[in-house]
Amino acid sequence: MAVLPEGTPCWADAMFKDLDAAKTFYGAVLGWTFGESASEFGNYTTAYSDGKAVAAVVPPMPEEEVKSAWCLYLASPDAAATVEKIRAGGGEVLMGPMRVGDFGSMAIAKDPGGVTFGVWQADRHEGFEKQNEPGSYTWAEVLTREPGKADAFFPAVFPYTTKRMDADQVDYKIFQIDDRPALGRMKVGPDDLPPEAPSYLSVYFAVDDCDATIAKVTEHGGQLFFGPMDSPFGRFAAVGDPQGAAFGVIDLGTTAGDMPVLADA
Repeated sequence: MAVLPEGTPCWADAMFKDLDAAKTFYGAVLGWTFGESASEFGNYTTAYSDGKAVAAVVPPMPEEEVKSAWCLYLASPDAAATVEKIRAGGGEVLMGPMRVGDFGSMAIAKDPGGVTFGVWQADRHEGFEKQNEPGSYTWAEVLTREPGKADAFFPAVFPYTTKRMDADQVDYKIFQIDDRPALGRMKVGPDDLPPEAPSYLSVYFAVDDCDATIAKVTEHGGQLFFGPMDSPFGRFAAVGDPQGAAFGVIDLGTTAGDMPVLADA
């Protein structure tokens, strides 16, 4: 079994009250197909792109009221030890650590600024089978109103080093593992998120054509929050599905401008 470096984004899932509607939407927008729901695990349902596991959707527990949102899981060699670091760093553990059959162990937590994320200690389920290609995970950003808390917390829990992106009017940092980018961190202001929206970890999926994907999103009942915008990393947009889960889409092949300079934070 391949062991991912600690702190590596390794899986994403989302909870939907209407699971069939979620399958229809993401099938149309990202081209996903879906496996059989695992009734012994709360009807957890894996999504596939080109036959490779890329994400999962799951209904809430009976009587559970939750807002649909994507959750990104970060790899851990020991979920229980990571949970202790989360608590020591001022974070909140919402669930776990708990064993999930022979797939692995998980926990759900929040950083001190309220950003929800998952922890995954792999066993049989190692994580994404496809990345950085259309229909699969490619990047994630901690969008937070309290960047100082995120900057202190995440490198204390995971072995991240931090770089600052030299970009005009944007407070953006990158958490790295062995000089490889793992997560972005962007400060958001009152004009970036509505007051009722929490700080969150935005998950990006790669697409062939950003503009065409936006059209599919709106055609199937979703909405456009931001963009499309060109960047040195790709043409991207922030969107939401009909049940309220926000995510990003990016065409990695359509780039514009020079790559930003990274400096020590």
